[in-house]
Amino acid sequence: MTITHASFVTLPVADQDRALRFYRDVLGLEVTADRETPQGRWLQVAPRGAQTVLTLSGPGMGGFEPGSSRGIMLVTTDVDADCARLTAAGRPVQGPDELPWGRMASFTDPDGNGLMLLTEKEGF
Repeated sequence: MTITHASFVTLPVADQDRALRFYRDVLGLEVTADRETPQGRWLQVAPRGAQTVLTLSGPGMGGFEPGSSRGIMLVTTDVDADCARLTAAGRPVQGPDELPWGRMASFTDPDGNGLMLLTEKEGF
């Protein structure tokens, strides 16, 4: 096998503009692609410098159901600050909890896709 990395993770959303405002303005991700294709709008966001991007897939693209993604782990240097930012933006957050591998919290985007934040423990 010669796989080097994952290109993108699909997050099905009902409204790409609303999703963009959340991922860009609340989570602070950068837009890496935003263009029209014959199948619809191709919209991607990612943390600065990331190899893997999040594709905010609108209705009709790929047959995905909005809100059906789960288990997307976002690594952060300060889970507590990010949880405060999400709460201030009106997003409920579970945690953060202290775990053997770090501090972790979970939340959903406006469509119900499940995401997690993790500040990793050094050396784990």
